[in-house]
Amino acid sequence: MLVKTYGSAIYGVNATTITVEVNVDQGISFFMVGLPDNAVKESHQRIEAALKNIGYKIPGKKIVINMAPADIKKEGSAYDLTIATGILAASEFIKTEKIGDYIIMGEISLDGGLQPIKGALPIAIEAKKAGFKGFILPEQNVREAAIVEGLKVYGVKNITEVIDFFNDKITLEPTYIDSKEEFYKKLNNYEFDFADVKGQENIKRALEIAAAGGHNIILIGPPGAGKTMLAKRLPSILPPLSINESLETTKIHSVAGKVTKDVSLVTVRPFRSPHHTISDVALVGGGSFPQPGEISLAHNGVLFLDELPEFKRTVLEVMRQPLEDRVVTISRSKFTVEYPASFMLVASMNPCPCGFYNHPEKDCVCAAGVVQKYLNRISGPLLDRIDIHIEVTPVPFRELSSVHPAEKSELVRERVIRARNIQQKRFESSNGVHCNAQITSKLLKLHCKIDDAGMNILKTAMDKLGLSARAYDRILKVSRTIADLGGSENIKNEHLAEAIHYRSLDRDSWAG
Repeated sequence: MLVKTYGSAIYGVNATTITVEVNVDQGISFFMVGLPDNAVKESHQRIEAALKNIGYKIPGKKIVINMAPADIKKEGSAYDLTIATGILAASEFIKTEKIGDYIIMGEISLDGGLQPIKGALPIAIEAKKAGFKGFILPEQNVREAAIVEGLKVYGVKNITEVIDFFNDKITLEPTYIDSKEEFYKKLNNYEFDFADVKGQENIKRALEIAAAGGHNIILIGPPGAGKTMLAKRLPSILPPLSINESLETTKIHSVAGKVTKDVSLVTVRPFRSPHHTISDVALVGGGSFPQPGEISLAHNGVLFLDELPEFKRTVLEVMRQPLEDRVVTISRSKFTVEYPASFMLVASMNPCPCGFYNHPEKDCVCAAGVVQKYLNRISGPLLDRIDIHIEVTPVPFRELSSVHPAEKSELVRERVIRARNIQQKRFESSNGVHCNAQITSKLLKLHCKIDDAGMNILKTAMDKLGLSARAYDRILKVSRTIADLGGSENIKNEHLAEAIHYRSLDRDSWAG
């Protein structure tokens, strides 16, 4: 008897429907074809033990399982339930009338229980698109998949429930999630707030500008000055995610298996902080079975690289293309996948190996030339993609002991949202440009015009401070954001002056 069940395969952040054809015939053998990997092939042993432990058994006949399309690699253990259901139906232990209406996915334990799968959200989206009536999956993933409206999603604990459901012995209740309610419930749920930070007003201002224009930023300062503390509070002043951004971010986290059973939507902008020992594949994604890397998990959020010079140079260099294109392309001999990677890069570093170069009180003990050598660990092309360089100095005791409350993130965020709204209106006809950090050379001439006095200020700054040529565009972009924050239609001299201040690492005099 031939029975078809349906599962799904993940490629990039999208799913493809997989048809599992099970044929039970005379003979004694077991064949699985259709490019299954080792994890899929091992399902035979898992299924056999699980069925035996719940009172069923694989019939001693010739069983042929084909996973179509046969030219696509099938990976992982999530096909266990799809295959087991097909075997039971083809062996006439399960009624076959309703099986074709559902996507069925789940990893089976030896006692018949179900383990969670990766990519439940993109699978549910594809199931709805393909016209399936419902999606049966482990209960740990049910909230994640139930976000998709118009698809009945059933969370089950074990294979017995699936068998009884198809044999009309029990009725499964679909899970419904109000996506809008879920989205707004935790929209402003931030652990850290700028109100906790004493002093550092100039650094807060720099972070506000970075958030308003989507600019990448690097913080340079001695140990204990508050670089990491300030960076962790950046997501609290970024504009809230839109519903589409939330779904897009959740898809990536779903594919990576990062969505917990209590979460259905990622509603807070991601903040990823990988250790400096990370490999280039772990950062940008890839591997023998491609998975999203840290830069994709930071999509629509912040990627924080603490102690930037300690990262391997090859790791930093692979970020250059994603920073420009905002997408990562992973190519293999038989397929290519793309992962979104539109993130804000926030980096921090000590000014030198000992950490006290330019410190107001402590002396640097590094030998001559060591400071410049330390800075040279970061390539010019990577620094070229960082718009704002700001020096962080230690907080004086009088500010640390101050009892006056600092400004809350909520108030800063309101100004950032207003500036972003101005930019959104400005770039509504420019495809792929949403904020000032993404301005192209053509748009720069159109939207970042300065008068003769401003041009003289910029020329003087570049000559006297020894600013590099690459700083020119960055200064104009940042000054455009500062003008937006101030509600100014034109870039004024004070906006330019402040933007010039944020190019510390471009000065020839910096680091000797």
